[in-house]
This record gives sequence, structure tokens and C-alpha cells, in this order.
Amino acid sequence: MLRYSQPVGTSRYVIRKSSDSKGDNMADNTDPHAEEMPELSDEDDGDVDGDEEQWQWMEEEGQTVICLFCEKLLDSVSATLQHCTAEHQLNVVDVIRKHSLDDYGYIKMINFIRATKCSASYLMELSEGLLPWDSEDFLKPVLQDDPLLQTDPEELCGTEDTSSSSRGDSHGEMLRRALTAEERVQRSEEAVARLMEDVHKLRLLAQGLVLNSEPGRGGNLGAVAELREDEDEAYFSSYGHYGIHEEMLKDKVRTESYRDFMYKNPEVFRDKVVLDVGCGTGILSMFAARAGAKKVIAVDQSEIIYQAMDIVRSNQLENIITLIKGRIEDIKLPVEKVDIIISEWMGYFLLFESMLDSVLYARDCYLADGGSVYPDLCNISLAAVGDAQKHQDRIAFWEDVYGFNMACMKAAVVPEAVVEVVQAETLISEPAVVQTLDCNTVCLSELEFTKDFLLKITKTTDCTAIVGYFDIFFDKGCSNKVTFSTGPQVTKTHWKQTVFLLEKPISVKAGEELKGKITVRKNKKDPRSLFVTFDLPDRKQTYSLQ
Repeated sequence: MLRYSQPVGTSRYVIRKSSDSKGDNMADNTDPHAEEMPELSDEDDGDVDGDEEQWQWMEEEGQTVICLFCEKLLDSVSATLQHCTAEHQLNVVDVIRKHSLDDYGYIKMINFIRATKCSASYLMELSEGLLPWDSEDFLKPVLQDDPLLQTDPEELCGTEDTSSSSRGDSHGEMLRRALTAEERVQRSEEAVARLMEDVHKLRLLAQGLVLNSEPGRGGNLGAVAELREDEDEAYFSSYGHYGIHEEMLKDKVRTESYRDFMYKNPEVFRDKVVLDVGCGTGILSMFAARAGAKKVIAVDQSEIIYQAMDIVRSNQLENIITLIKGRIEDIKLPVEKVDIIISEWMGYFLLFESMLDSVLYARDCYLADGGSVYPDLCNISLAAVGDAQKHQDRIAFWEDVYGFNMACMKAAVVPEAVVEVVQAETLISEPAVVQTLDCNTVCLSELEFTKDFLLKITKTTDCTAIVGYFDIFFDKGCSNKVTFSTGPQVTKTHWKQTVFLLEKPISVKAGEELKGKITVRKNKKDPRSLFVTFDLPDRKQTYSLQ
């Protein structure tokens, strides 16, 4: 999968006094155990008068509220809740009580409903446990100044059955309630901010301990898991647009191989708990559900997951598939262990984008004993290419550009690996496998490697490039094994092939062997990109995939 992205930064909703209040920013690292906010004195008329203006919205009878499930405008929060009960058969207070929602949970629920436009029936059918609005992203208000977000859920639950006359509380009582709610939100803000920071530090500490305890592992291994959300933003944002998912879904080699593996091996999935890492539109999750899985947990950090939620509901699979927005490294699953992990994690040259790192993280954290990761086997192969015209167009071109020598440009052009379709007739050697990975046992250190290789030449000509591609196998426990290749000899895929052009061609003869060494390593500054170095006769060249 070409995986580029954006983790959405966490944002939180804070109740504010007024637009010009100096207390707008509540997340100020204040100790939650600090002194209680004092009650306002009843004798201080000046303060009360000022607060009357600041909190006047609480008494406005004519505030406009948009219904949670339709476009109807109502004139108060209570009227909106009554409308939801009468017209949509959903009592919001019942939902709050059923799931024991605190202020935080209530705010996230309201924003989830508005963001996903889910139906009232969907909310009523939710079972107890992990809720679809658990993500911190739902703390960001969908509607600015949403009156429903300015309502205390405890007050809603406590006053549901009271008469309308109880709403005529004195101004002082309403002000005290508002201050209490504001203080509660502030404390929640601060506690969650500290908790998230502590979790991040603990994760880095744990990873450091593991890496330091295993000799031979480089310091940049596990770097993907250590990326902050803002550092990984470009990667996930690219997967938020439908275009890239359309391209992958239309890749029949890719998509039908996953489908055939699951549909032709139902015994692998029957009554199993499945985790789909990087679910995208949810196609693999739905294949797994149709193959007999009893529960599927689909995880993705990109915005496409909101479309996946609609897709799953449209196919009546919401009782089997649970979708969670977030990086697998940052979230907590609603189950302790899973039986199967599926993922379409492959990037160009197999390892570009380093999504396999996340799959291995999920495997080590959540896969039950005896469980399996699919696809389970994969390999990287190389072959020699003899394409004089392509070399002329890409490299030799710079030697004479409209009569000018631009050969210095080669130093910039050659090191960039090219992703394109290679014509099978330009291959001049037999392929050679340089690395094989078993996703059930491979460790992070094996994703960076150095290997010797021999390419048996089949045609006397000039070698102008080395081409790399990968093969995928669904093998473990399968009565009907499925495999596919991204090589130039078979049907093309969206991965195409990765071409490493040589600055100067190498003369080769049929029957001889072209000896070399390949080194694959992550870019320390950007662990989702790769450096690939070839040691060939009389030359050494490093290429980048980024």
C-alpha cells in the first residue's frame, strides 16, 4: 500500500465565559489538586452585574439549537432533547446513563453524532463497552458555540423529570452551576493532557529498554512508533482522500488476492477475533466478517475511517465490525487479544512507508498464542534490466541539453529510485530473492539488512538498471493458499516496480553472473523513507525512496 498520512492533532472543547474573557485557555498545566475556585460573594453586586452580562447566554430563551439527527432548528436545549425523544425515539439522557458518560464522554458523543451523522437507531443499539466516540478527536466541536456542548450532563440527568418551573432558578444558583461545570472541564483538560504526555514518555521508555536489551539493534529501530502525531501528519493525511483508496480497490491483483484468501479459507476465520491494521475503507474487515469472523476491530488514523463507518453501516456489518480512529501504537483495543491480524501494509519495494513496523507492534501487543498475521510470508527480489532507451531518456539526456552540458544534474537524478512499470522484455537476468520475511516471527531489526546477491545474466548487452519488486503469500494454516507478485513478468499492480538506474551501464554476457551487495536501511530523519545502497563491480550507489 502506498501509505502517506496525517494523524489529526488532539483538540479539546473548553467552556468559556465570553469571547473577551482572559480565561479562554484552560489547559495551563494547573495542578488539579490546587485550591478550589471560591464561590462568588452574594454581596459583591459589581461582580454579579458583570457576570450577568458574561453568562447571559444561559438565560436566553431564543438561542437556536440544531437537532442532532435532522436539520430542524429549535429554540432551546430542552426543546431539542424533547424533539429527539418524540421525533427520533432517542432519549439522550438514557444514553448518558446507559454508558455512564462524564462531561468528557458527553461532549465527545455530541460531536461524534454531528460529525458522522449517525442515526438515532445506531446509538440505541450500541452495547456497553468501547464506544465509537472514545477518540480524543471528538473533543473538537463540530459546530462552534453549540449549546448542547455548553450543557452539563449531570444537570440533564438530575433534572429530566422536574417541571418547567424548576428552570427558573435564581441567577446566583445558575452562576454557581456554571462555575462548577467550568472548573470540572478545566480539571479534566489538565488531567488528560498530563496523562497523554505520561503515556508517550512511558512508551518511549519501554521501547528504549527493549531496544537496548537486544544487541545489534540500531537506535532508529522502532522510530515509527516514536513519531509524534504532528511529525507523522503528512503520512496519514494522504490516506484521508478517497482517490488513493479508489486506486487500491481497483487493483484487482491486490484486492482479489485478499478476498480469495479469506473466502476460500473460511476455517481460518470462523468465530475468530480479527484486527485490521490500517483499515482504510474497511474492505478487508468486511471480507473477514463475511468469511465468518465473530468480531473485527478496524483501526486507522486517517480521516477515511469516517467513510468506513458509513460503509460498514450501509452493509449491515456494524454488529461485527468496530472501527477505531487512531494509530495502533496510541490506542487501546476493546479486547485483550486477537486471533488474527490482517493488514495491507506493503509499500513500494515492500518496506517503503514502514507500515510493517505498526503491524509488528500490533502483533507483539495483541496477537494471542497460536494466532496468525496475514499475509504471513513475503520476499524481495532483484533482476537486471537492459533498457538503453530508458537510460538515454533519464540519464544520458543531461550530457547534451540543446547543446549545453548539464551532466552535473546526474548527481541529483541518479540517486532517486523510480517507481514505474518495467517491460518484461527488458529483463536481462533471472530474478534473485534477497530477503524473505515471515510476519509471524520477523523482528524490527530484520527490516534493515545487507545481503549479497548473484544475478544470472540471460542476454549479452548493457545492464542499465536493477529492478526490485516483492511477492506476497497467504500460507499458514490455509487449505487454499493464495499468492501474488508485483514483478514485471505478471499483471501490473499499483505498486508497479522500483527501478534503480545506473549512472554508467555495465557490459554483461549471457551465462555469467553479476555479483553485488544490497543494503536497505531507514532514513533516520524520516523513518518512513528508505535508503537502498548497491555495491556492484567498480561502483557503489545509494538511492532514496521518499
